[in-house]
Amino acid sequence: MSDTGHLARAQARPVVVTLPAEIDITNADRIGEALSSAIASGAGIVIADMTDTSFCNSSGISILVLAHRQAAANHAELRLVVLSAAVLRALKLVRMDFLLPIYSSLDAALTPEAAPERELVTPVLTGCGDSHS
Repeated sequence: MSDTGHLARAQARPVVVTLPAEIDITNADRIGEALSSAIASGAGIVIADMTDTSFCNSSGISILVLAHRQAAANHAELRLVVLSAAVLRALKLVRMDFLLPIYSSLDAALTPEAAPERELVTPVLTGCGDSHS
């Protein structure tokens, strides 16, 4: 692709793919196809909107990795919007926050030059010995 092609892609409006409440083996392929289609459409930024997602297992994470690779090969960026603490924890456990930019709101992810929110807050569970008087 020429430099003007890269510039046009970078200036294209972001495409948002809304993901379901649960992502697992039963729907991961369908989600992968939706992300792949958005990336292939020429979007410079594809946003996987996981706002309503409360569960994502390894099948879903694998699909996100494959989509990231496809986006990189197409000079595009895949961004995630994650609100669920459980989903964010699963993504961080496998270091997806170092691979993909993760945002806490769709508005933030839609901003073309938005920096990922590296220090997303996840709830901390305290042990029995921790008490605040």
